[in-house]
Amino acid sequence: MDPKSPDDRPEAAAPQPLEWRFAQVFGERGAGEDVQEDRGGRVVLFERTDARGNASRTELERQDYSVPRHPEFRYKTEFQSHEPEFDYLKSLEIEEKINKIKWGQTANNALFILSTNDKTIKYWKVQDKKVKRISVMNLDTSQSADNGTTSSSSTSSSRGLPNGGSSEKSYNCANNDLPFPPGGYASLRLPVVTGQELNPVARCRRVYAHAHDYHINSISNNSDGETFISADDLRINLWNLEINSQSFNIVDVKPANMEDLTEVITCAEFHPTHCNTLAYSSSKGAIRLIDLRQSALCDNHSKLFEEHEAPGSKSFFTEIIASVSDIKFARDGRHILSRDYMTLKLWDLNMDSGPVATFQVHEHLRPKLCDLYENDSIFDKFECCLSGDGHRLATGSYSNLFRVFGCTPGNTEATTLEASRNPMRRQVANPTRPTRTLTSLTRAVRRGGENAGADGNGNSNDFSTKLLHLAWHPTEDSIACAAGNSLYMYYA
Repeated sequence: MDPKSPDDRPEAAAPQPLEWRFAQVFGERGAGEDVQEDRGGRVVLFERTDARGNASRTELERQDYSVPRHPEFRYKTEFQSHEPEFDYLKSLEIEEKINKIKWGQTANNALFILSTNDKTIKYWKVQDKKVKRISVMNLDTSQSADNGTTSSSSTSSSRGLPNGGSSEKSYNCANNDLPFPPGGYASLRLPVVTGQELNPVARCRRVYAHAHDYHINSISNNSDGETFISADDLRINLWNLEINSQSFNIVDVKPANMEDLTEVITCAEFHPTHCNTLAYSSSKGAIRLIDLRQSALCDNHSKLFEEHEAPGSKSFFTEIIASVSDIKFARDGRHILSRDYMTLKLWDLNMDSGPVATFQVHEHLRPKLCDLYENDSIFDKFECCLSGDGHRLATGSYSNLFRVFGCTPGNTEATTLEASRNPMRRQVANPTRPTRTLTSLTRAVRRGGENAGADGNGNSNDFSTKLLHLAWHPTEDSIACAAGNSLYMYYA
């Protein structure tokens, strides 16, 4: 019996869309509360607390079934990453606001973080330190006089604080001298260590400064664990994590005459496994792949990924909305996800003729491009992310909405969710779309829930509430997204 040809074989059932549920929110906005960006330059860390992340191996082996439980996080610590500065040479004030943060490779139970503002990059180490609690102090601070001396010589057993501090009012002693009552103490007792606890402590290990003339828009760690890149509008620099006194300029697109400048660098990202490969995007919608082994100055790319406009379709806004605001490598390193103003594009590194799939994020806004240009919303920079298995991708939109798309063959998933306690509140059934099989991710265009002038539910868009930042867990179907001053977490 002859085997069936590929065209005669039944198509595999399309995977079901994920059902997203609310998990947690930090810094939730109250009813009628005005949200103001403080741009305070702080980094806040949260740690996992649910059983899935903390259960011992013995406990996991005892369970013969999986207990469905959403991921839970709690506040761990925060630290001031950057302070406001002033560039006296250029008479320029440098804000403390953080543009990008990146995780580094962990070592010895310590967390490493790269953070940057417009000009300065810092390398942080966050580690739990043992702090001793001491009690049974000799000084009785409860009977201190106004002049800082004690009126009696009793022994205090007040509640101890970390590193020997006291919960009571401290002495006000001149020259920090230890006050003694007249006649001294009848007896002295040694302080007693009542316990130890672990407190996270953040320490800045390196400061990388004075290497960028323009605002830093991206940083990216290398897979070798030793180097990273930083990019501004015109240059990309390569750093060694242990050397902050010098960097190597590997990409320079600055023309001899600035009047000839036609495009700028918008984002740069290292390959997840090949330490010699990185990609950077431009304001013209192009993505360039470069190989550090080719030359010291990588002005010539090894591959160029761009989509050419159809003849006669160019308008005043074409180049503006084509600017790539973010790029991400898939975990396997085979694909690149890019986000421009209107779409998500998925690129195959082995096919530079065009994207293998295009996903319309908010096509209903195209008739409003003129209004978006007038209020500067057209220059908003939305981020994008991929799931750890590479089967789905996500990005943000206006009205605190974000979209989740399926990108595997036969998967037509296109879900719209709202950053709130009820993420499915704005979800509507997507219109029926023609069945389309994507063999090896052949080129396709996905559209879902589009309505000119409104979102998929017929609601007008709120351009003052936009979801620019979001991240997908590397191994689980959980998403964290920032909406205003709130951090929402969802799981599926």
